[in-house]
Amino acid sequence: MDLVELGLFLQSRRARITPAEVGLPTGPRRRVPGLRRDEVAQLAGASVDYYTELERGRGAQPSTQMLAALARALRLDFDEREHLFRLAGRPAPAGGGPSAHIAPAMLALLDRLDETPARIITDLHETLVQNRLATALLGPADPDSFVARWFTDPGCRSIYPEADHPHHAKVLVADLRAAVARRGDDGSATALVTRLRSASKEFAALWDTGDVAVRRGERKRVNHPELGVVDIHCQNLFSEDGRQRLQFFTAPPGSPAVEQLKLLSVIGVQEFADPS
Repeated sequence: MDLVELGLFLQSRRARITPAEVGLPTGPRRRVPGLRRDEVAQLAGASVDYYTELERGRGAQPSTQMLAALARALRLDFDEREHLFRLAGRPAPAGGGPSAHIAPAMLALLDRLDETPARIITDLHETLVQNRLATALLGPADPDSFVARWFTDPGCRSIYPEADHPHHAKVLVADLRAAVARRGDDGSATALVTRLRSASKEFAALWDTGDVAVRRGERKRVNHPELGVVDIHCQNLFSEDGRQRLQFFTAPPGSPAVEQLKLLSVIGVQEFADPS
């Protein structure tokens, strides 16, 4: 672990990124090249004081989750992310999960969807990052697998009309089967299936059908506490290895959802479960 070098590396990466590249306003006066410390802290979900101490080479060893958040905030590529974890004395996480590496190009595209609810999730339906409108529509991001929550926490289903629950359960299981096969000998994926087969008779029955289908896009209805039922299109763009997808939500032309989505930025963030 080399916290001094870690601080210098963070400074150098911060200096090369413009606010526009990460969806922040530029403003008329900027004393430093690239991002300010408070902007990096905001993007990473850290306090300004904590991030400042990191850049100064002080403080405690950052957690794996914080390092992953900093890598995303600073748009680090794979090699830079590996170097960041090495300087912090942490092994870089492999595979999926909330600490997974997101390609900078995918993050850059997410940044440009500032008028569309959008997020990046894994093929196990773990939310990695989402934009402001996605939070307003779907609620705060939860890093746990939505498939796991769907079959173990009935409350998370309330975001969908009850009549749609059987369809979503079937689609989630079929998509998960495709992900497990794609991953091959992956402990996290097989452990998820084993846990759900034991915890949920509904999951076990659907899994035993053998149905498989990648969830690329569909029309879905979302219950919103202020807007009512929002009938929208959900589309997915996939990473090269298929383990991550950029998911975005649009309104069918001429539908009530056009105005409902426009109201999201006015209504603001709602705290309830988010679908996958």
